[in-house]
Order: sequence, then C-alpha cells, then structure tokens
Amino acid sequence: MPTQIFVNLPVADLEKSKAFYTALGHTLNPKFSDEKGACVVVSDTIFVMLLARPYFQEFTRKAVADANKELQTLIALSTGGRAEVDATMDKALAAGGKEAGEARDYGFMYQRSFEDPDGHTWEVFYMNEAEFPGA
Repeated sequence: MPTQIFVNLPVADLEKSKAFYTALGHTLNPKFSDEKGACVVVSDTIFVMLLARPYFQEFTRKAVADANKELQTLIALSTGGRAEVDATMDKALAAGGKEAGEARDYGFMYQRSFEDPDGHTWEVFYMNEAEFPGA
C-alpha cells in the first residue's frame, strides 16, 4: 500500500513558486531540492515537487500543459474546519494566488479553490462525514 504522495508540478519560476508555497505555511525539504526543483512538505505524507518546466519535461514524452490555459487536474486538500479553509485561502490570495471560483457550501462540505502562480488549481475543503446525506 502507498504511504506517501508526491505531486509533481511544472513551474515557470522556481523561486516564485517556492515563495508562494512557503507563504502558505509549508516548508521545503532541502534534501530533495536543488536548482531544478524543490520539495514542499505539506504534511508527513503529502509532498509537492516543484520542478522547473525543462526538468519536468524530462520525465515525459507528452507535451507539458500550460495550467494557465488548460486544466489537467484538481488537487484537493482536506482541512480541520471551515475556518481553516478560509485561512488557507487568505494566505494563498495574499501570496499572489487567484481565487478559482466561488466558495461552495453543501452543508456537510465547504470548499474553496485557488490557482498558484503557474495556474495549478487547488481545492481546500472541510467535510463532516457524519452530516453526509444518507450517512
């Protein structure tokens, strides 16, 4: 069974991307960081590898999408509550991120989305499974 997730993202400006993610409160793991990429520690089991676009391209034969123009994936992170969703959004917007749609409140789940400087879309949400319809 997998024990960790490493999300690999192509970035245009590695220093700008590192500044954005550390402004969200994440740290960098210098062991897995150099001039081509940086390892962002989101939690004990979640990591984001920020890879300079030319370096990212070395891992695939496919064209690398421009996340400012095309959506390839939505990355969703759960939080401990609604206030944490809003606090994370506030940090993302203050660090130069863009809101990627209206807040969604489904009663049992509250969700907001932002784009990082390269256009990658992150959803931040809180879900109370006990309130899920039919639970």
